[in-house]
Amino acid sequence: MKKIINDVDAIVDEMIEGIVKSHPTILKRLPNTTVITRVDAPVQGKVGLVSGGGSGHEPAHAGYVGKGMLDAAVIGEVFTSPTPDQILEAIKAANGGAGVLLIIKNYTGDVLNFEMAKELAELEGIEVAEVIVNDDVAVEDSTFTTGRRGIAGTVFVHKIAGALAENGVSLTEIKETCDNVIANIRSMGVALSSCTVPAAKKPSFQLEESEIEIGIGIHGEPGIERVAIQQADDIVTTLISKIQEDLDFTNSEIAVMINGLGATPEMELYIVSKKVHEWAKSHNIHIIQSWVGEYMTSLEMAGFSITFFKLNNEWKDLLKQDVATLKFHV
Repeated sequence: MKKIINDVDAIVDEMIEGIVKSHPTILKRLPNTTVITRVDAPVQGKVGLVSGGGSGHEPAHAGYVGKGMLDAAVIGEVFTSPTPDQILEAIKAANGGAGVLLIIKNYTGDVLNFEMAKELAELEGIEVAEVIVNDDVAVEDSTFTTGRRGIAGTVFVHKIAGALAENGVSLTEIKETCDNVIANIRSMGVALSSCTVPAAKKPSFQLEESEIEIGIGIHGEPGIERVAIQQADDIVTTLISKIQEDLDFTNSEIAVMINGLGATPEMELYIVSKKVHEWAKSHNIHIIQSWVGEYMTSLEMAGFSITFFKLNNEWKDLLKQDVATLKFHV
């Protein structure tokens, strides 16, 4: 195993320090925590937005902290949910008096810990709501999960919620809209290789040189099946067909995300994007926005995911609204 690290036990702390030192005009660290907030947090009178999860998915979630997206991200150990006490600190840091929305990916540890922190915050008089993202159509009740997993589609939720919050929309309305947004997002991924959790010192799973795994999870959870390596167009067709079976996007306007899992060159992601656009056009699906790049990774896993987001006129406008984060500058 080759990793560019110092002490395996200090990876998260050193990463956080590196992030905030590199982007001091956007981000700050809450002292003695694993919480990163926007520099002006809390913003008085605005609904605060908090998300987070285990490390290893960068740029998620710190990459989405800033004007127009999250107010705070709370960071756990590699592939491990942050603890309730850390999440509580993030809620407090994001609270500007209009309540706080938690955007949670559907993993058992994340859901339990965020909900526990929600209860603790409410005992301190903070109004807190939550939404749970479950966009992965591959499998249900997989490792770490009851129901469907939350993956890269979560970033679209960050963007819509962030725009609404900047516009002064209430906590109740933002939650309602985000629940509707989540119902219109579907994703599915594929892995060409495993990743290695630094503390484990060995790959999370094994794939033969000629194998790929369809429907892999972002922590290496099992997918649907292992098959022989295929041409890019065939892989794309397999993933989109599964998405389309779950939610029919025909005659819809959509935003699409081609998300690299950590070790996939942009060259390959754009080959995927080419086929996605061709497939969509042939099925009368109109792509309004394309996001291509790394949005929610899995350490150094090779592979990608595809996300479809069915849009209405309001959501189209909100996706275009100004944002200033480590990952986005619109």
